[in-house]
Amino acid sequence: MKDIKDTLIDRRSVRRYEREAIKDEDMKLIHEAIRNTPTSYNGQQFSVIDVTDQDMKLKLYDIIGQKQIKTCSHFLLFLVDYHKISLISERLGVDMPPFNDTVDGLAVGIVDASLAMMSAVAMAESLGLGCCPIGYARTVAPEAVSSLLGLPKKTFVVCGLSIGVPRETPDLKPKQPVDLVVFKDHYRSDDEVMTDELMAYNDTVSEYNRTRSGDKTTNDWATHILGYYQEAMSYGMLRALQRRGFDPKR
Repeated sequence: MKDIKDTLIDRRSVRRYEREAIKDEDMKLIHEAIRNTPTSYNGQQFSVIDVTDQDMKLKLYDIIGQKQIKTCSHFLLFLVDYHKISLISERLGVDMPPFNDTVDGLAVGIVDASLAMMSAVAMAESLGLGCCPIGYARTVAPEAVSSLLGLPKKTFVVCGLSIGVPRETPDLKPKQPVDLVVFKDHYRSDDEVMTDELMAYNDTVSEYNRTRSGDKTTNDWATHILGYYQEAMSYGMLRALQRRGFDPKR
């Protein structure tokens, strides 16, 4: 088992896997790590669907389009889930406030599901497995994915996670320097200096993309991410959330 440094500091997204099943005892540890995720008020406003059936993985691949879905051993989907608390509130005869129709309710569920995914990543990495988060599971076709998975109202997919025995060791992607990520006591006020540092990081990413092993690109960091933002403007996530039983009004 890897130590915490190798697990977190040297983490990289792995998209190619061996045709080898993950050991049952390893998946039990991953499930236990997920179960023990810290959540807001211990409300546990999340659930996880662990997909191992190959036909189901192929159907999800056809919708989402990420090849690692069909080749991984386990494809986990992390959900915001207010369905479970709705069930028990009805059984107890206690009114369920429309918390899922608030921005805070969305944030609480998304944070819980995201923390659960990071618990899974940390445990899987510590076991020598490879992982890759897949955000397209949320955005590409929310209704098609929800229908395929049989999701009830008041649930929606936050992210997918492929896990498998790694067949590659990709180059470690450069991340922003600590000074651009962790601020002391208050937000940085030196915008000009911070912009210079961001430009330097942008150049670092460009160099990485030009020289990395495997597929090479001419992408820098900022233009690539801004392009994603532009593409994401067409996703229509508010309407998708409303169809899933979430209608944030406040």
